[in-house]
Amino acid sequence: MRTRVTVTVDGEAAVAAGRAPSVSTWVAAAMAERARRERLADVLAEIRAELGPATDEATAWARSVLGL
Repeated sequence: MRTRVTVTVDGEAAVAAGRAPSVSTWVAAAMAERARRERLADVLAEIRAELGPATDEATAWARSVLGL
C-alpha cells in the first residue's frame, strides 16, 4: 500500500547529480533498500538461531567473497 506523507529530506543533491530522477524516487529507493536489509537481517537471525554463530573461518571466507 502506498501512502502519501510529507517529510523534509536532503535528496536534492542526488537529483542534481543525476543519481535519481526525483526526490520521491530517491526516497522510495532508500526505503526499499532499508526493507531489503531488514529482511536479510531476519534471514541471518534465523540461520544463526538454527546453526549457531559463524566460525571465524566461515566469516573470513564470506568477507573475501564479498570483497569486505
